[in-house]
Amino acid sequence: MVPWRNLKSFPRPDSWERTQQRNRLALARDMAAGRRMLGVAWATLGTGVPGPPCHGTASLASRMAVYRRMWKPVEPQGWAEQYRERFIPFSKGQLVSTLLKEFHSSSDAERASFLAFVARVDSSLLDRYHSLLGHLQALYDPINPDRDTLPELTLSDTERLAKERQILAELEPVLDQANFNSLSEDALAYALIVHHPQDDVQVSVNLDQYEYMRFWALGQRVGVLPIKSTLGPRKGLFGTARTPAERHYFKRVLVAARPRNAHLVLKCFKDIPLEALEQLLPAVRIRTSIFYKTLLNVMLAVSGLVLFVNVGMVVLSDLKIGTSLLLLCFAAFMTFRAWKVFGQRRNIHSLELAHMLYYRSTSNNSELLGALVLRAQEEHAKELILAHSFLRRQPARPPHGPADPETVAGLQEHVQSWLRLHSGLEVSFCADRAYRHLLSLEGGHRADPTMAPGSH
Repeated sequence: MVPWRNLKSFPRPDSWERTQQRNRLALARDMAAGRRMLGVAWATLGTGVPGPPCHGTASLASRMAVYRRMWKPVEPQGWAEQYRERFIPFSKGQLVSTLLKEFHSSSDAERASFLAFVARVDSSLLDRYHSLLGHLQALYDPINPDRDTLPELTLSDTERLAKERQILAELEPVLDQANFNSLSEDALAYALIVHHPQDDVQVSVNLDQYEYMRFWALGQRVGVLPIKSTLGPRKGLFGTARTPAERHYFKRVLVAARPRNAHLVLKCFKDIPLEALEQLLPAVRIRTSIFYKTLLNVMLAVSGLVLFVNVGMVVLSDLKIGTSLLLLCFAAFMTFRAWKVFGQRRNIHSLELAHMLYYRSTSNNSELLGALVLRAQEEHAKELILAHSFLRRQPARPPHGPADPETVAGLQEHVQSWLRLHSGLEVSFCADRAYRHLLSLEGGHRADPTMAPGSH
């Protein structure tokens, strides 16, 4: 019991409510001030550096709700318009060899002239992309999580976010020249909601755990996924070999994601289906699909019923144990068994996910920057070689003049037809960019800023 005289020291209900209201107002003011300070920091640090359009969690969640209401969608909305394959599916060596046999083998002089042009392309691009790689590595070094040297200074979270935004903005033209396609928010929402029937491993993604996430892809293919694991081919329910289905997948997928209170993760993977993009994200959790949950629950119920009928009745009659105690023990046993079964299933799926990421990962973080620059350099060279070979076959080619729309359209049509004939794939050739790069090479304007990687 509290003495009556001490009750005066307790706050009255109205004063308590006023105190709580003042606390809420102060907290709201602090949060608003923090948001204003963060906005000022972004505006100050991001001046002159156009940030990439990172996918926000709010708009992405709304798009996910749209796909959740759809009945078995097979691809993202407007996928044919959103994704246009620009990756040239030949190495530079293969391309030079094929073009040499097909277009430049009439005489030794023409052969030597073509090979000399290829050598000039290589020498003209070498210094440019080497300088670009050094610039990107210098920008990325302060936030590189894999650095093996001593850090120069400690960055705050706001400064680290600004550095990450800057490096992603600098990577945009490199990825564009490397012929990567930025996957839209529709594609990401589709991948987070839709799961292929043959994907046993499923993960759950909490959007609130991420500052941002972005995906780029190239080399869309339709066919059977290559098996990249020591686990061997997957089995069906009764141990039979499962027939793999043809699926839409990408030869390369680049991921840039930042979990909250963590660092930017840059990774590249190969042979990734569109419906499995969420498996590449950090900070995901393995979840059991509805099919496996239903299957395991039915199996547990049937086996538990058989066990109770065969064993429980005998124990009940011979040991004279009460029905309530027997049912309690049986329920505890079945709960423990269900926990073990579902735990084993999650462990199996975790192992499959780890094997998939191990065998399909190609590069990450700082090493990925070098791989992207080399890929952009090779795509740049391939576009120049194709433009040079096909423009020589056009009779009305302006030698050093500006890009003629008719000439560019003819170049694009002929190159795309040739690529379709030799690869069987639909490739959208960037004829305008290749034509301008070729004019820059022939005119010797190597320092022209409009000819930077990814310019259109």
